[in-house]
Amino acid sequence: MSKIEIACFNPESAMTAFENRADRIELCDGLNEGGTTPDFETTKALREKINIPIFVMIRPRGGDFTYSDAEFEQMKKDLTQLKSLKVDGFVFGILNENDEVNVEQNRILIEMADPLPCTFHRAFDRAKNLEGSLEKVIDCGFKTILTSGQKPNVSEGKENLKKLVELSNGRIEILVGGGLRSTNIEEIRQFTNAAYFHSSAITDGGAFANPDEVLSLKNS
Repeated sequence: MSKIEIACFNPESAMTAFENRADRIELCDGLNEGGTTPDFETTKALREKINIPIFVMIRPRGGDFTYSDAEFEQMKKDLTQLKSLKVDGFVFGILNENDEVNVEQNRILIEMADPLPCTFHRAFDRAKNLEGSLEKVIDCGFKTILTSGQKPNVSEGKENLKKLVELSNGRIEILVGGGLRSTNIEEIRQFTNAAYFHSSAITDGGAFANPDEVLSLKNS
């Protein structure tokens, strides 16, 4: 049975993930932006109801992953505030203007998050140089990389995902996500040898996780 993280863009999806045996929740806002920092009060209310791990997105806006000084200060402020809610980890990823991993800024946020673990999100799929970026993310201190293998979705990226699992060699968790559904998880798992999978479990083009899909992913 796979480990499943559900990307939740609203409180309803978070409760659906919790009630249908997801292993972890990635909590965010901004579905149309691909995930942004969730509201403090929303996070607080969910933390009081949910006892599985909640990893919180730190991303001030949609678009690229290179941030202004003001945006980076906002990320630090948001992380500090949300950490006070006893969340279980954080999800972020910063690139520089050349689409390379910004080691300095990522390390600052990781140090602020300590001792909580951090996931480098799908900014990785925009980063140059698969192997070099993997090593930089590991050097920063991340525990997990969320990736579709630097392709639009996991099916197209499965060769790279398999390579990342091999190259990481247990040094960092490769969290497979991006177009992942119960219909393709078994094939992707067998091909890549990954152990942790990420999906929004949204099946109708709306905004809410489908409880049957969460269960199907978990039981795959």
